[in-house]
Amino acid sequence: MALARKGRSQRTIDYWPGFVDALSTLLLSIMFLLTVFVLGQFLLSREISGKDDVLNRLNSQINELTQLLALEKGSNQDLEDSLANLQASLATSEGERSRLQSLLDQGSGSSEAATQRIGDLTGQLESANEASTRAMSQIDLLNQQIAALRSQIAAIEGALQASEAKDESSQTKIADLGRRLNVALAQRVQELNRYRSDFFGRLREILSDRENIRIVGDRFVFQSEVLFPSGGNELNPAGQEEMGKLAAALLDLAKEIPAEINWVLRVDGHTDNVPLSGTGRYVDNWELSSARATSVVKFLISRGVPADRLVAAGFGEFQPIAEGDSKEARDQNRRIELKLTEK
Repeated sequence: MALARKGRSQRTIDYWPGFVDALSTLLLSIMFLLTVFVLGQFLLSREISGKDDVLNRLNSQINELTQLLALEKGSNQDLEDSLANLQASLATSEGERSRLQSLLDQGSGSSEAATQRIGDLTGQLESANEASTRAMSQIDLLNQQIAALRSQIAAIEGALQASEAKDESSQTKIADLGRRLNVALAQRVQELNRYRSDFFGRLREILSDRENIRIVGDRFVFQSEVLFPSGGNELNPAGQEEMGKLAAALLDLAKEIPAEINWVLRVDGHTDNVPLSGTGRYVDNWELSSARATSVVKFLISRGVPADRLVAAGFGEFQPIAEGDSKEARDQNRRIELKLTEK
């Protein structure tokens, strides 16, 4: 009788392969999440080593880790639900076994069928206990991983706050440097203005008191007739005498200006609005004004003024100081302007 029962028990159909497959799928899902977690850690370690864009990348990684944490919590909830179902099934199986055992003890029903049913339920109960144990282990592992993720998020947030504090300190330093630079530039401009004022004062003293030599704003203005013949660019004797005085004053001033002030004397040539015939040496007023400015610069260089402290520019008739076509306006517009400025 015992052998017959054992044979029938071995031929009983196994109802748990599906349950085992489900647990295998769950294990694969957990491995995938662990892989994603490791990959996320690698990406975080690379992103944190960035410089200027570290704040944006850290925020992005925090969002990804938050989403991963939500997925882990969802998986944890699923495992807890599965555990609850298994425990409910276990309770049902135990109740059924107790009921059958009670029937067997009372002698009602088929003893062999009851015994077989009890054996089946006992096997199912053991399998359920094993599955429950594995599920609890997996839940503990997931809880540990969630705690580790929270610690990493806290560390990243600390790094983010430190980076923001460092950025704020850098911005403060930049603003302070900008303010100090502006103060230094203002001091440099004031110092150059002082030397310009001294330069113009000396020119007033050493140059002859003539109506066609005057100061307009921050420029010293020579009428062209003082320096050049009509239509020409070669300095006449009177122009050479006046430019010689200018060169001497400029050389004296150059000894007093500090080396850190990068100054230049700009020589600007201007003409009136009467067009040239085009048959002479110069095609138009552009060439004539440029040639006159260059002639003054070359003369000053010949008198010892450093070439790197001189600039020549021609403006033709396009920067007039007197409007109109009258003789007086044209006389004023034909001029050479000197301006002491920075490079």
